[in-house]
Amino acid sequence: MSSIIQLLPDHVANQIAAGEVVQRPASVVKELLENAVDASATDIKLIIKDAGKSLVQVIDNGKGMSVTDARLCFERHATSKIRQAEDLFSLCTKGFRGEALASIAAIAHMEMKTKQDQDELGTHIVIEGSKFISQEVAVLPKGTSFAVKNLFFNIPARRNFLKSDIVEFRHVMDEFQRVALAHPNIHFTFYHNGSEMYNLPAAGYRQRIVGIMSGKTNEKLVPVSEDTEIINVQGFVCKPEFAKKNRGEQFFFVNDRFIKSGYLHHAVMAAYDGLLKDGSQPSYFLYLQVPPNTIDINIHPTKTEIKFDDEQALYAILRASIKHSLGQFNVAPVLDFDRDANLDTPYYYKDLEAETPTIQVDGNFNPFTDDKTNQHYSKSNSNSGSGSGSGSNSYSGYSKRVEPTASWESLYVGLDTESIESIESSPFTFENEEVTSSLFNDDDVEQAPQKTYQIHKKYIVSPIKSGMVIVDQQRAHQRILYEQFLLNMTVNQASSQQLLFPLNLFYSSDEMTLIEELKPSLETTGFVFEQAQTDHIVISGIPVNITESEVSMVIEQLLSDLQDGIPASSYSQNDTIAKSMAKSLAVKTGSYLTEKEQDNLVNGLFACKDPNISPFQKPTFITMRVEDIDKKFAL
Repeated sequence: MSSIIQLLPDHVANQIAAGEVVQRPASVVKELLENAVDASATDIKLIIKDAGKSLVQVIDNGKGMSVTDARLCFERHATSKIRQAEDLFSLCTKGFRGEALASIAAIAHMEMKTKQDQDELGTHIVIEGSKFISQEVAVLPKGTSFAVKNLFFNIPARRNFLKSDIVEFRHVMDEFQRVALAHPNIHFTFYHNGSEMYNLPAAGYRQRIVGIMSGKTNEKLVPVSEDTEIINVQGFVCKPEFAKKNRGEQFFFVNDRFIKSGYLHHAVMAAYDGLLKDGSQPSYFLYLQVPPNTIDINIHPTKTEIKFDDEQALYAILRASIKHSLGQFNVAPVLDFDRDANLDTPYYYKDLEAETPTIQVDGNFNPFTDDKTNQHYSKSNSNSGSGSGSGSNSYSGYSKRVEPTASWESLYVGLDTESIESIESSPFTFENEEVTSSLFNDDDVEQAPQKTYQIHKKYIVSPIKSGMVIVDQQRAHQRILYEQFLLNMTVNQASSQQLLFPLNLFYSSDEMTLIEELKPSLETTGFVFEQAQTDHIVISGIPVNITESEVSMVIEQLLSDLQDGIPASSYSQNDTIAKSMAKSLAVKTGSYLTEKEQDNLVNGLFACKDPNISPFQKPTFITMRVEDIDKKFAL
């Protein structure tokens, strides 16, 4: 029997390995940026075109490579980061496997220019699909430049799986933000299709966070700082009132490496226990420093998952440090909710000596006299006072001259007694009397029977001829709003209500890009936008069925639903927006509805074109016939 197992050629093996390392243009951005950071660069430029599909270029001023290293770096498992297996447990660099450059070169046109500081000339290498095309000597500045063009040119199936430019650009933006946030001491510049997206000079953590997110982020941040033997926690968390619907602004960095950890995220959520609304997610930027030998990074190709030696201790320390910061900066409420903060004694008062308060006494004050402006006092000759036993005041040394005042009967002098009696017996009613009359007699009014009933603030029961119908109030309202929004965007011109004071809503740069794409569709629903700024939008008009306080919630929910990009077709885009807005504005489970609101909801549902299911393909109501109820009682 002939042998059937054979070794794969190198270029095929590299293409297979590339599937683990390079999934999209953002993967190339991540690997090249991390290599630039490992090269001790202080200035890194990222240039992309067509969301990275046509070009991804990273230029740094790092150490550079010699001629031998420049050629060897494209071989598999060739790395300068580790020498032996034990080095995996003392990693201080981003990369260590030596697969990234070989994998990228196998599926793209790659060009590298590198030069070390002590060399006079550098090296220029061109590779296409793992094949070396040329290697030349060139005059170059210090550092390294990688240009990756035509990604997946030799694997068309992989290229067809790429999303739209907007989606791929968002992934590239995410990878750039993660590396830039982890290294605020490096100057980063980001260009897309010739436009400068970011220019981040070297700064501190707070300045870097504000530079990447938006200028409004500064007032949201609460500093966190805790230094223990097993972990050092630094960074910022956001105030609870700025919590969002999505989990976009949540960053963990362990030893300057971005990671994802559901366990540590649970610790943060536990620290916010009782401070957030249901479904809200806090933003945080937390930098953890742990000994390299207490973590294992080599468990996932993307290196975003880490194993910790003592997860329980990290959980407790992280939760306690965040909870302490929220309380220290008066973000979390104290137990005494009625406490007046103005009555708190400042700490520096403890060193001050107490002073005797000055007391002013009015010697002429007499508590037994009436306070009138026309009083006249005279000093009595004797303090004993005659007739002390006859009930006269013997306590005061002053006597008062009482002016004669007219009695209350003098107010009615000149009024006829008969006229007073006629006023008292008049049929007129006064404001202080309770009005109990009605337009109709109680006997003539027939009380209309209640047609609908609300159960557990979740379902609405309405009787019908064959039995009864049970409506899910949230799903029914979603269906009603969905058809209204869709009708406004496609057929009718939606009406808008102008705001007295325009709303200013701040968003990050990638969210602003998404909002710009959504503007035409949002305007058809009734939104009116003024001129957009770089980090915020100005809304001067909103749809009539949205309140001013709901605008921010609606747009945040819309951005969360469109994380994977805007649908290409116009109808799909309108459908997505209508679904998102209906989900945000629909009456929630647990809301009390009046009888009129219940009737309007039931009538509105059955006036829809498709009342049977919600926009998310779930049933909105069920019917129970009298026969079905009879069967329940049958023996």
